[in-house]
Amino acid sequence: MRINKLIALLLLSLTVALWGCGGSGDEPKPAPSITASLEAINAPATGETYVINVSTGGTEWDAYATGDFFTITKKGTASNSGSVTVTIPANPLTEVRSGSVVLMSGTTRKMIAVTQAAAEEAAYDAPEGYKLVWNDEFDTGTDLNADDWTHEVKNSGWVNHELQNYVNRLTPNGSRVTEVKDGTLRITCLKENGKIYSGRVYAKVKEGWKYGYIEASIKLPKGKGTWPAFWMMPVNFKSWPADGEIDIMEEVGYHPDYVSSSLHATAHVHSNGTQVTHEMRCPGAEGEFHKYAMLWTGQNITTYVDGKVQLSYDNRGLGYDDWPYDNPFYIIFNLAWGGDWGGAQGVDENVLPVTMEVDYVRVFQKK
Repeated sequence: MRINKLIALLLLSLTVALWGCGGSGDEPKPAPSITASLEAINAPATGETYVINVSTGGTEWDAYATGDFFTITKKGTASNSGSVTVTIPANPLTEVRSGSVVLMSGTTRKMIAVTQAAAEEAAYDAPEGYKLVWNDEFDTGTDLNADDWTHEVKNSGWVNHELQNYVNRLTPNGSRVTEVKDGTLRITCLKENGKIYSGRVYAKVKEGWKYGYIEASIKLPKGKGTWPAFWMMPVNFKSWPADGEIDIMEEVGYHPDYVSSSLHATAHVHSNGTQVTHEMRCPGAEGEFHKYAMLWTGQNITTYVDGKVQLSYDNRGLGYDDWPYDNPFYIIFNLAWGGDWGGAQGVDENVLPVTMEVDYVRVFQKK
């Protein structure tokens, strides 16, 4: 019996040894390697383009970018070699920007750090202590970014007895009322088959911003009947004027080159002549770009035309009826036709089509 047990143990040991030496042939394959021609990118503030040559031990690879200040273009991802072109525009900020390009092949990852130097002087004009949090320079594509912008769709007479029909980009015949072209947003009011069409667009309509410095460069159209505006409404709107309205810039074509700012609330509203408003002459507003801006805090709202104060209104501590401006508001650009104000002296359809152009819109908030 002892001899049989000894033989059995010897056979078991031999079997285990054979398993260990022979293997099953199912061992995991080694992860593919990734080789890149650049280990890091350090771009100047003026911007630059870089090409990363990629090779792998696998058969496929891919790449993605972290950071939204540069773009990448990939070639040859279906093979074991290719390239990634990294395009970095000029840095408009006086802060260093950083991100990375991540290369992938199988389970292997390789990160290439991307850093860009700060501009010596800010490209954007904003109060000291404020940083850029959102902007649209309208320099890519032909349509507004759907993640940022929403078109209003409403028939004529919807508000203020205005004559235009608001549509989403195109009229029934395919004419554009909104278009991104040559670095500007263009909102066009036109007549088609006896009806007037135009555009009204909202930025970040579901979230908006609470406080900040907000600026846009705008060229106004000419013609009796036009009513272009750059303004804001509350995200959580329930009733007007109780929840407030901020008009950064409005103009009517029958009173050319005179731009105004207004604030509306229960305690100050145009329907009973108590609105907070101010008008000033801006030579060349029709046909030339000018800057319209607002600095908005919990204590004061001040609007500007080319850096000059237009309107200033303090929070007087009288409660919500007088100051409903402590909530998020979203940005609106629109070109109305006629209506209670725009059509107060009639309209001239012979001027149609007319276009309002926006070169940029920028939102800054305290750092």
